[in-house]
Amino acid sequence: MHQYTIVPANPPLSISHNTSKNALGLHDSLQHGPSSLTSSVISHNPLRHRVENWESSQDSIRLNLKRDIYGMHAPMRLLMERKLVASTPHIPVLPRSNIHLDILMGRDESIEPADLFGGMETGPSLDIHKEMEKKLHL
Repeated sequence: MHQYTIVPANPPLSISHNTSKNALGLHDSLQHGPSSLTSSVISHNPLRHRVENWESSQDSIRLNLKRDIYGMHAPMRLLMERKLVASTPHIPVLPRSNIHLDILMGRDESIEPADLFGGMETGPSLDIHKEMEKKLHL
């Protein structure tokens, strides 16, 4: 059986400045490579990793549940439909809204700021021909 965790697992820990010290208390560059200031200053919060990977872990739980209940074909079909819907061509100048993918991902009943304000900060380009040439690499 599969493990159904509600939150994502903790990330693998990297070597910090404190664990790479030798007997004299200095960083051992030969064994652990050159030290960087960012690894000793930035502390990694485990909650941050869980929040960043929340949607992907919930999606994998849903796919595992469908596989256990309906068989292997159910998550494969859903992933195939997502891939087909995500790769639909569109005119680059017009605003893009992929409601089909939102329905397949289960995001159709939630309203996020990207739903209201997505793409409004840059404004649409008015030269359709230039945008199509850029998209088609002409």
